[in-house]
Amino acid sequence: MRSATILRHGAALAALLIATTATGAQAQFSGDPGSGAGEASSSAPAADTDRTAERGERQRSQRQVDVSPYLEVGQVLTADLKNGGDVLTYTTVAAGIDAAIVTRRVELAATLRYEHQFGWGNQGDTDVISGLARGRLEVARGLNLEGGALATRTRADGQGADSGLFIGDASNVANLYSVYAGPTFARRIGGLDFGAGYRFGYTKVDIDQPAILSPDVQPQDVFDSSTNHVAWASLGARPGDLPFGWQISGGYEREDASQLDQRYEGKYARADVTVPIGPTVALLGGVGYEDIEIGQRDPVLDANGVPVRDANGRFVTDKSTPRRLSFDTDGLIWDAGVMWRPSRRTSLTARVGRRYGDTIYTGSFAYRADHATSIQVGVYDGLSSLGRGLSGGLAALPTQFDPTRNPIGGNINPCVFGQQGGGCLNNQLGNATSAQYRSRGVQATLSSRFSGWAYGVGLGYDQRKLLAPQLSPIGGLNGIKDESYYLFVSAGRQLDVDSDLSLSGYINYFDNGAPGASDVQSAGLSAAYSRRFWRGLTGTAAASLNAFDQEGFNSQLIGSALVGLRYNF
Repeated sequence: MRSATILRHGAALAALLIATTATGAQAQFSGDPGSGAGEASSSAPAADTDRTAERGERQRSQRQVDVSPYLEVGQVLTADLKNGGDVLTYTTVAAGIDAAIVTRRVELAATLRYEHQFGWGNQGDTDVISGLARGRLEVARGLNLEGGALATRTRADGQGADSGLFIGDASNVANLYSVYAGPTFARRIGGLDFGAGYRFGYTKVDIDQPAILSPDVQPQDVFDSSTNHVAWASLGARPGDLPFGWQISGGYEREDASQLDQRYEGKYARADVTVPIGPTVALLGGVGYEDIEIGQRDPVLDANGVPVRDANGRFVTDKSTPRRLSFDTDGLIWDAGVMWRPSRRTSLTARVGRRYGDTIYTGSFAYRADHATSIQVGVYDGLSSLGRGLSGGLAALPTQFDPTRNPIGGNINPCVFGQQGGGCLNNQLGNATSAQYRSRGVQATLSSRFSGWAYGVGLGYDQRKLLAPQLSPIGGLNGIKDESYYLFVSAGRQLDVDSDLSLSGYINYFDNGAPGASDVQSAGLSAAYSRRFWRGLTGTAAASLNAFDQEGFNSQLIGSALVGLRYNF
């Protein structure tokens, strides 16, 4: 009887792992938080037990369609309070749309905004497009079409200024656009669990103002554009006829970047087993083979042997040079670990293994205290880039979230939260470098509602080890380790039937590993009060403080205020 109980509970554990891998085997490639936190966040709905499936159907049958287009006008004032800088003002006119859709077959959360800023005095005019979307369409049982998109402003170079506000003519500002889409399939047929998927991603960066750097610092290359493809498939069975679960899987990934004709290509095949050792605990083990190559061409050199850059700080590619390898590995991979799932609300996975010719540690934790509170933690270790990292990060975001923006600049906040949990893109948005890198770190999110407040917390640590061909003119970048720490907090509540209050804050610390480069620290607080006057007409008053400090630059304390009107159709 005890063995049957262990097998029955072990089958549920194995189902959880198999279903998760079937829809997320691409995590074998990427070293972004989506790989670790995504496993945790998707684990609960992935377990295909009858009761979980029925509960999911009841939730999705609760139809919700909320699409709200709007027009907005506002006046912004901003000033450097520490250095007695000029007071800058501009008028903003914006049009946008917010959407939250949940039906039996469709889940979508999106916010899109176009804004034109009319500068006063020395302040120039600026056009800004920003938005975030994540959705899923159920085409047939087990078959989904998924996609996501991001448009925002970010730092062009991690070694440059970080004022926290991407407004006006600030330096080190880049416009970033990223989109991904593809089908996923996960279904149990004839006692076997089948999974497969494909994802296409595209990322583009436009430079507004290049970074202002110290003359003693060798800047990193600034990202231009890339396309990436990921395909994966898996087949497995749960404990039952055998006292253990098993799975075989494989995948392929490729990225082509315009800068230096860069190329990433990776493929893997592996077999995994899940061995239940108790009602809530299972041992995990896997072994396989991987082959990864990363290469790029050299930059053009001037008469002094210095790499040539264009007006945006990007290296100019020398098409006549062969592609040099910055990373090359193939051979046996393995990992072992444990999974603990004491209830449907809690799951923990921890693994240690061998990949990339090195020891790796990965894991995830997910806890849902109630329908409104969830905690997710992901530990990740892998190879990544700006393009592949954004595709994986967008895919790991929930399909139901409350999109929030900076009330002054209007840009998308780096973390989103909702009843499905949360996710952060801080790692990808902190630096628009074109370099490939080894990424290791941890990310945690908390999303909850309490006493009328809806709030979220995202924090994490990320280490990047840059990869460059050692014999190339930019071989000095190879092995540089950059570290970043970040914290983001948001909270909001409805004060009465016609008014709302929202608060947010952040702290970022970037430990620069480049010789001669200084560390960057930034922090900010903002508050916004909104009140509906008549039908869809709402007035808003907002204020913020943003602090920035970097050796070799003037420290800044920027105070900003906004008053505006918005009409929702």
